[in-house]
Amino acid sequence: MSDGCSYTLTRTLDAPAATVFQAWTTPDAYARWAYAAPGSVQMDVRPGGAWKATMVTPDGTEVPLTGTYLDVDENRLLVVGMDVPGRAEQSVMTVELDGDGPATRIELRQTCATEEERDMAEQGSTMLLDSLTRFLAEGPTG
Repeated sequence: MSDGCSYTLTRTLDAPAATVFQAWTTPDAYARWAYAAPGSVQMDVRPGGAWKATMVTPDGTEVPLTGTYLDVDENRLLVVGMDVPGRAEQSVMTVELDGDGPATRIELRQTCATEEERDMAEQGSTMLLDSLTRFLAEGPTG
């Protein structure tokens, strides 16, 4: 796999690392900002634990997703494997959190098989970070 098919997104979020980590690892919270169908998110947040969610695209198409957590370091790191239909190896997304008081720097990295896949994934991840930023700004009750 060449480096040409990976991307990195960074952002500073106005929330402590623990809050950001919970947003990624609590099914109800995740469903609220990650475009998932309510009630579709299941998470076993530990290395080797499985997750699944049904994402809903802007046009209403439901896309079932499954995968496993490859590495988990609470409030610091999530390495998430996503199953890719028709492919043996998972697509891997790394979410790194660097919390400093009330703000958290988040870094999202993903390596994809093709440039087209990378462009789609990067666009999707940018949307996710935009949505996460809004979710955190609204506060826990939002």
